[in-house]
Amino acid sequence: MRGVVFLGDRKLEVREFSDPTPGPGEVVIAIKASGMCGSDLHPYRASRTGAGAAASLGLGGSGEPVIAGHEPCGVVAAVGPGVTETVARVGERVMNHHYKGCGRCKHCRVGWSQLCREGITVYGVTGHGGHAQYMKVPASTLLPLPDELSFEEGAAVSCGTGTAHGALTRLDVSGRDTLAVFGQGPVGLSATLLGAAMGARVIALDVVAERRQLAKELGADVVLDPREVDPVAALRELTHGQGVEAAIDCTGHPDARRAAVRAVDTWGRVCFVGEGGQVTLDVSPDLLRRQVTVMASWTFSTVGQWACARFIADRKLPLGKLLTHRFSIDQAEAAYTLFDTQTTGKGVFVF
Repeated sequence: MRGVVFLGDRKLEVREFSDPTPGPGEVVIAIKASGMCGSDLHPYRASRTGAGAAASLGLGGSGEPVIAGHEPCGVVAAVGPGVTETVARVGERVMNHHYKGCGRCKHCRVGWSQLCREGITVYGVTGHGGHAQYMKVPASTLLPLPDELSFEEGAAVSCGTGTAHGALTRLDVSGRDTLAVFGQGPVGLSATLLGAAMGARVIALDVVAERRQLAKELGADVVLDPREVDPVAALRELTHGQGVEAAIDCTGHPDARRAAVRAVDTWGRVCFVGEGGQVTLDVSPDLLRRQVTVMASWTFSTVGQWACARFIADRKLPLGKLLTHRFSIDQAEAAYTLFDTQTTGKGVFVF
């Protein structure tokens, strides 16, 4: 089979790999769709040299890059010894929770294997991922794909959209809230779509006009360009001088994070989702004296991934609008060159 590997310095290759064979407790997924995620840009852009290069590029002990892609979706193609039909059956439509932990600790047992302290495999980063025709994973990481969702939508749920749902769940967003969503990449756009479906009035912020337009189509009540307005002042003006009840930062940018905190009302809630970077806050006026709650949310559990998929399917949400670009594996170089501009909706490889 052929799979995409990141080489660093914005280079990638499509290489030949042996088709995987499932071992005990494992399955092979025939990939139908594999999403492109903003976190893919970290190994794509990473330096090929210097401290931390191996870890940034997902190099294993052999020094060889792994197949990229941590948003896989497809059908079960083969099952290994010990995998019964109650766990997985050939031909079943599935998503994948793209982490593997020890399977025994308190985090793994409740579906949060990415929090395992014994060490984890992140498929598409430290283990072979979904940017290929086939992918081998533990059967325990599979989740059924609702019949109402396409493979492409299932791929989105498998990281970006599921991450947004997990953060909004932690924020306890409802119809009582005005929600500010900083950044309208795939995660932010998903937060806009899901937040509106949860009943919130959504204000979406992004510097890219195309993404602001897409946010409007996905349910944003108001869109703002933070380069043209002071986002804190604008959000307060839109809330009668009070500030929003909830804010989520999907950018990882220090200015956006700071604005998210300062734009919430007294007793407001803020969730950081964007990876990397730092932020400096003035603790007393920004947090203490306004009783602000700041939290972080890293992806989702297996239960959370299933809940996100069912939420979208049951409400017939137009998640497909998020998927603006589709590519074949042969177009991988052009796909990531475009995705690197961070001006699009979600891109996905289809098989």
